[in-house]
Amino acid sequence: QVQLVESGGGLVQAGGSLRLSCAASGNIFSINAMGWYRQAPGKQRELVAAITSGGSTNYADSVKGRFTISRDSAKSTVYLQMNSLKPEDTAVYYCNVVGGSFTYMYWGQGTQVTVSS
Repeated sequence: QVQLVESGGGLVQAGGSLRLSCAASGNIFSINAMGWYRQAPGKQRELVAAITSGGSTNYADSVKGRFTISRDSAKSTVYLQMNSLKPEDTAVYYCNVVGGSFTYMYWGQGTQVTVSS
């Protein structure tokens, strides 16, 4: 059993900041990567940012320069610092973990981020 517990979502004005956290627990082993995805109403889920076990990062073009992903490997936790938020960043944000040489993938329950104009 694996659990991903997300926190940090909420309502913020445009230009503001939020920090999301996702802690993985349970039968987690050999994490290959952790990341954040988001899904806005009527849209497909999309990758926001990801970080590998080696520390390499990948960002969606729409968030480059504004969002920063980081991790605490000892705690199996990943963070997403979101600055200069825009109304178009409004979505449910989901944490994702891939591991075991890409043999497993788990999702968090999602956390709502709402950016008002």
